[in-house]
Amino acid sequence: MKKTIIAIAAASVLLLSACGSDGSTSDTTVAATDETEMATEVGNIVAVAQGNPEFSTLVAAVTAAGLGEALSGEGPFTVFAPTNAAFEALPAGLLEKLLLPENKEVLTKILTYHVVAAKVMAADVAAGDVTTLEGSAFAITTEGGVKVNASNVTATDVAASNGVIHVIDAVLVPASVDVSSL
Repeated sequence: MKKTIIAIAAASVLLLSACGSDGSTSDTTVAATDETEMATEVGNIVAVAQGNPEFSTLVAAVTAAGLGEALSGEGPFTVFAPTNAAFEALPAGLLEKLLLPENKEVLTKILTYHVVAAKVMAADVAAGDVTTLEGSAFAITTEGGVKVNASNVTATDVAASNGVIHVIDAVLVPASVDVSSL
């Protein structure tokens, strides 16, 4: 019994002395900080989207279009990312048609219309036409909130190692794409 009490007392003294502050940083604290920083590093745009359940439909579309590798590249990119709800708002059956292999070219045009080949943070967004990776431009307006064409930007500055994601509430379709023909 005495040995147990002595062991507990010794452990308590060691624990309390480790908790004291003498102004120096211990190796244990540095190691824990390094692990925390490593855990908070962000991945590329595709990895960030994969980590957010609100983008599962977008990730499926990027995969179907074969754009995962391109959007994982160096960038920088700004992606105006539609949520699952935005895809659900498409006309009935359209998403399923877009995901078919025979419609890969149309899906690629639609998805690349959501991407700008630059990193544009929310503070730097200005009204005007912006050229996309698809090749045509969309309009950004800033009165009453930021809009891309008719879609609302609902969240901004989602960090990625190769750019940034801004969340939108609708799927953008370039004028060159006639989805009614699918």
